[in-house]
Amino acid sequence: MTTLSAPPLQATDRCDRCNAQAYVRVVLPAGTDLLFCAHHWAAYEDALRPQAAEIVDETHRLTEPATADA
Repeated sequence: MTTLSAPPLQATDRCDRCNAQAYVRVVLPAGTDLLFCAHHWAAYEDALRPQAAEIVDETHRLTEPATADA
């Protein structure tokens, strides 16, 4: 049996509310997903967390220092 999980977020993934870069993906039990910037995730987290089947939270990327590719 294969378990599917939500893919990592890309720079091209946009917030469903404001079109900023998405850092959080919320997968609902029906399989649909919602994308949020950090600002809108903070606004909707309390309501969505109990309903989510999976949450991919990459907001830590906002505070990590940038690294140069070798």
